[in-house]
Amino acid sequence: MTPARPAPRGLAAGIAAFVIWGVFPIYLHALAAVPALQVIAHRIAWSFLFIFLWMLARGELGRLTATLGRPALLVRLALTALLITCNWLVYVWGVAHEHIVQTSLGYYINPLVNVALGVLVLRERLNRAQWAAVALAAVAVLYLTLLAGRPPWIALVLAFSFSLYGLLRKVISVDALPGLATETLLLTPLAVGYLAWCHFAGRGAFAGADGAVTALLVGSGLATAIPLFLFAYAARALPYSTVGVLQYIAPSLQLMCGVLLFHEHFGPALALGFGLIWLALLIYAADGLWRARAPAAAAAA
Repeated sequence: MTPARPAPRGLAAGIAAFVIWGVFPIYLHALAAVPALQVIAHRIAWSFLFIFLWMLARGELGRLTATLGRPALLVRLALTALLITCNWLVYVWGVAHEHIVQTSLGYYINPLVNVALGVLVLRERLNRAQWAAVALAAVAVLYLTLLAGRPPWIALVLAFSFSLYGLLRKVISVDALPGLATETLLLTPLAVGYLAWCHFAGRGAFAGADGAVTALLVGSGLATAIPLFLFAYAARALPYSTVGVLQYIAPSLQLMCGVLLFHEHFGPALALGFGLIWLALLIYAADGLWRARAPAAAAAA
C-alpha cells in the first residue's frame, strides 16, 4: 500500500481558506476608521444571514432546528460563540492599531497551545519532540515579553481564545455548519441591537459611511463565512497532518502584510523571538508528518 494522496479539491479548499485568512488584514485595514466592535457586529449579523441563506438553498435548515432543540448543546455553543467573538474582536482591534505582526504571532503560537491544552485537559501524552516544541515556544514568549517589557497580550489572547474554541468544538457533538449557524444566531440579536443603538446614537458607521465602507461591512460576512466553509470542507477531505501544515500559511501571510505592506517594525531582536517560534513549529510539524507516514510505510513494507 502507498500513502493516500490528498484530495485535490480538499487541498485547494484548504489553501484557499488559509490564504483568505492570511490576507484578511488588508481587508480590515480598509475598515480601520470603523470601531472594532461595530466591525465585529457586522461580521456576526451578515455572516448569519449568508449562512442561513446557504442552508436554506441546500435544504439543510432542519439541521439548524435540530441543534436549537438541544438546550445543553446551546449552552456550550453560546460559550464557543463568546470565545470566537473575543478572538475576532482582538484581531480586528490589533489590525486597526497596527499590531498585525503580533496577530500573526498569535496564530503561530496557536498550534502549540493546542498541544498544551491536549495535555492539560484531554490528558494526552507528548513525545520528546512535542515537549521540545512546547518548551521552545514558552521560551520564545518569555523572550518577547522581556523584549517588549510586557506580555504580547494580543498574541496570547488570540492563541488561547482560538485554541479553547477549537477544544470545545472538538468535544461538542455538532457538525461544522449547523454549529457555526447556531453560534452566529445566538450572537445576532446582540449584534443587531448594538448596531441599532449606534445608529440612533449617531455613532453608526454603516449609514453615514461612503459606499465602499458600506460594501466592505456587508462583505465582511462573506469574508468570514466563505473561508470557514472552505476549511470545513478541507478538514473532511484531507489528512489531519496536511491541515496542520497548511495552517501556517495564514500567519505567514499576515506577517508579510504587516511588514511589507504596512511597514510595521520587525527588527533583528523581534526576528529572534519569531525564529524560536518557527523552530518550535518546524519540530512539531516534522514530528507530526513523520508519525503520520510511519504507519503507511510499515504497511507498505
